Amino acid sequence: MKWAYCTNGFGDHRLPEALEVLAGLGYRGAAITLDHGHLDPYAPGLAAEVAATGKLLASLGLEAVVETGGRYTLDPWRKHHPTLLSDSAERRIDFLTRAMSVAVDLGAPIVHLWSGALPDVSVDEAWERLVRGCATLLDAADRQGVMLAFEPEPGMFIDTLDAYERLRGLLDGHPRFGLTLDIGHCHCLEPMTVAECVRRALPYLVHVQIEDMRRGVHEHLEFGTGTVDFPAALDALGGYDGLVAVELARHGHAAPDVARRSIEFLRRTHERLDGASRTGHRTGP
Repeated sequence: MKWAYCTNGFGDHRLPEALEVLAGLGYRGAAITLDHGHLDPYAPGLAAEVAATGKLLASLGLEAVVETGGRYTLDPWRKHHPTLLSDSAERRIDFLTRAMSVAVDLGAPIVHLWSGALPDVSVDEAWERLVRGCATLLDAADRQGVMLAFEPEPGMFIDTLDAYERLRGLLDGHPRFGLTLDIGHCHCLEPMTVAECVRRALPYLVHVQIEDMRRGVHEHLEFGTGTVDFPAALDALGGYDGLVAVELARHGHAAPDVARRSIEFLRRTHERLDGASRTGHRTGP
C-alpha cells in the first residue's frame, strides 16, 4: 500500500515542512489540498511555488494527488461555496481548471472534486447543472491529460456509489471521470459493508481517502476510535495501486503525532493482513 496524508491536516504547517514531515514518517505520497496557505491557485507567485513543490516532492520520493476541498477557498462567508450546483458555478469550474494546471506542473495526474450540497433548485435542475459542469471539466481534463477523481460525500448531492455511478453514466462513462472513495464515508452512509464498497468501486477507483468513522455519523476520527473494519477494507483494496491518503483535517493541532500514529496503525493492520494471507486465513466477507 502507498500510504499518503492529506495536507488539509497540516494547515498550521508551511507546505514544504509538512511534506518533509510526511516523508520522514515514511509516507509515500501527499494529497495536497489547494487552499490559502498551500498552493493557492489565485496567489501571485504560484508558478514558482508549484515548481519548487514539484522538485521537493521528487527529492523526497513522494507521489501527489491534488485535492480541492478547502472550506473557504472561494467564499470567506460560506463553506465550500460556490459549488458545481450553484448559480455561480463558473467560479468553481475556474478553480478546478486551475487545479488541473497545478496538477500537471506538479506531475500529479489526479484532481479530486465533489458535487456540493443540493441548493434551492429542483433535483432535475441539479442533475443538469452537475452534468454540464462535469462535462466542461472533462473537456479541460482531456486537454491537460488529467484524471478527475469524483468523491461521493455525506451531505452532498452526490453522496453514494449509486449516485456516482448514475453521474458517470450520464457522462457516457468518460474514461477520465474516476472515483475518489473515502473508506470512512462508506462505513458512515452506504448500506453495503466497506469491503463490498471497495470491490464495487475498483473499476473506477483512482484515489482513496481513509480514516475511522462511526456508522451514521460523519465525523473523521483517528484510527481505532471508530468502528470501521480496516482489515476487510485493506484486503479488498488489494487490487488498487494508487495512493491511500489519511484524511484528518480537524487534527492539525497535533499533525505530526497524528500522522505518526496513523501510519503505524495502517502498517500494523496491513502486516497482520499479509501474515493472514501467508497462512491462508483471509479476512472479510
